[in-house]
Amino acid sequence: MQTVHKLSTITTLILLAGVSISANANSDAKTTLDFNLRYEAVDQDNALKDASALTLRSRLNFTSASYNGFSAAVEVEDSRQLGVDDYNDTLGNNTEYSVIADPETTELDQVFVQYKKDKFTAKVGRQVITLDNHRYVGHVGWRQDRQTFDAATINYAALDNVKISYSYITKRNRIFADSKDFDSKDHLLNILYKTSYGKLVAYSYLLEVDEGMPNSLDTFGVSFSGKQDNLSYSAEFASQKSESGSTEYSTSYMAIEAGYSVDALTFKLGAEVLGSDDAMYGFSTPLATLHKFNGWADQFLGTPKEGLVDVYASISGKALGGGWTVAVHDYSADESSDNVDDLGSEINAVYAKKFAKNYKAGIKYASYSAGDSTAGKVDTDKIWLWVSATF
Repeated sequence: MQTVHKLSTITTLILLAGVSISANANSDAKTTLDFNLRYEAVDQDNALKDASALTLRSRLNFTSASYNGFSAAVEVEDSRQLGVDDYNDTLGNNTEYSVIADPETTELDQVFVQYKKDKFTAKVGRQVITLDNHRYVGHVGWRQDRQTFDAATINYAALDNVKISYSYITKRNRIFADSKDFDSKDHLLNILYKTSYGKLVAYSYLLEVDEGMPNSLDTFGVSFSGKQDNLSYSAEFASQKSESGSTEYSTSYMAIEAGYSVDALTFKLGAEVLGSDDAMYGFSTPLATLHKFNGWADQFLGTPKEGLVDVYASISGKALGGGWTVAVHDYSADESSDNVDDLGSEINAVYAKKFAKNYKAGIKYASYSAGDSTAGKVDTDKIWLWVSATF
């Protein structure tokens, strides 16, 4: 069955490529093909074996030409292991190793119909949805199996400086292959207002997993971000209420960041607080691009029940035609319990460079040092090496 599945996948890719090439010859339709070859290694100070993975993600997209405002897109995504597969892929394989969340999978990543006229756009089908900085809704593009959603989305530019976005999601196609996707009933409302000092955003994200029993995760918030000359700044506040069965809790979120650029360097200093309700439940963002936040070692993909305070600083610049960043994080509990207060610290570093027009290569490192032993975290080191190509 697995061989048949792979042959079917290859046939689909070939047919899609043939159709798209033929269409491109006669219209303004567009075809893109991209690959991401990546090596990842994980070393944790626990009983699990060190993990390593070499994976290749291939993605083929065909977007049709527009006709009377209508267009369509089809995208196929495939992730393969290339001989180095000593890792827990999150699907029950090799559980004696540390986790690397890149299982083998072939998926219909996107398939949608879109209508666009003047300041109005509507899209129905499987699609990528990202909002603001991905803190609440993102595509988790760092992983090989990108997150998409089965949804209906409307975008309307009511005024030159006002944009309204609404999505209703019926399925969350997550990063762990089809078997771990969730049916849902999610409402995402995002309103953006541009000023001369920056962007003011108000949002309401009402999430519910469609599992036959009452559950909800409702978040309401506001953010402001902007840039003046060499200074950048942002601030955000949100409140969250959750109800699952007989359990209810409420908590809040706060973030502030300032950056300054001088010559070829950019310095940033910030703090992010994912609150807690009496050290029992932590603020949650299940649709986010979580790898982007709270350190690349991915120790806080789920917020601890004591909450999380992340104070961080970074410096970035240019070198040898590429870009680099070094960041440090200090973690602590928002509401300390008898056993948990210090949640550790982390150092991150990355260098990436584009070359030969269509290619990009990079190296990335994360080193997490655990805090209180009772917090359930252990020292963790991760390294990535990758080459990507887009055509």
